[in-house]
Amino acid sequence: MKQSIRFLMLGAISASMMLFAACATSTGSTMSGTRALRAAVDGDWRSAESKARDAARHPAESLRFWGLRPGMTILEVNPGAASWWTEILAPYARMTGGKFYATGADLDDPRVSESARKERAAFEEKYSNAELYGQVKVINWSATSVLPPANTFDFVLVSRAFHGWMRLGATDTYLKRVFDILKPGGILAIEQHRANPGAQDPKAPAGYVTEAYVVEQAEKAGFRLQAKSQVNANKRDTKDHPFGVWTLPPTRLTAPFGKPPDPTFDRSKYDAIGESDRMTLRFAKPN
Repeated sequence: MKQSIRFLMLGAISASMMLFAACATSTGSTMSGTRALRAAVDGDWRSAESKARDAARHPAESLRFWGLRPGMTILEVNPGAASWWTEILAPYARMTGGKFYATGADLDDPRVSESARKERAAFEEKYSNAELYGQVKVINWSATSVLPPANTFDFVLVSRAFHGWMRLGATDTYLKRVFDILKPGGILAIEQHRANPGAQDPKAPAGYVTEAYVVEQAEKAGFRLQAKSQVNANKRDTKDHPFGVWTLPPTRLTAPFGKPPDPTFDRSKYDAIGESDRMTLRFAKPN
């Protein structure tokens, strides 16, 4: 019996490796794209913590909605220390013959903090395994950095970064930069904490942004809205949390940023909400 179980386990591992290899060598077909996406989402290089968030973030459904396809040249803007999307997108690009880039601290800017430089170095180290992730390229990203050539990328993902741009007063600048480096017909994929309709605070201090504001700004930069999805909607999110969206998982603040955690803070209400209500939007650069 034990020997039979062992053979079954070996068979399952062998099948998984065969699927990975097939996705890595097959480019262009719809099936290879579907299989590669499934393999990337299910990959054992992703931590249990990362996979636990799939139920809230719906990676496969979101990427299919955004129009990710085999062979694309992909840019992820501000992946952050967690780099949740990178763990999926970089292997997908490798398996389908595409290319993957991410933005990082602008190393040419002497004002960049040492912590930002260390975060970029840690990201580059994490994704240095080319056999798994392909050649992950990190580009300098700031309001003044030198950009890649125009019309370089097929797909640009801006996930939970819009409020950061607003806080810097740089929304117009960054959207214009994304527009310039996208190819005609290229996709701008946006995932963002969604505020209730109404007036928008230009600094988005709680991390929430109205859908209307995002659409307005993207269209002002020249993009065309193609579609909206409710795949990442969360009706439980009341959006009135004491420490903004960061009160919710995964950040789970119990005190303001910069303050020590409050062990007496009752998290039960916020953990029951889960991750934020998020807009999921697909824009395109006109041909």
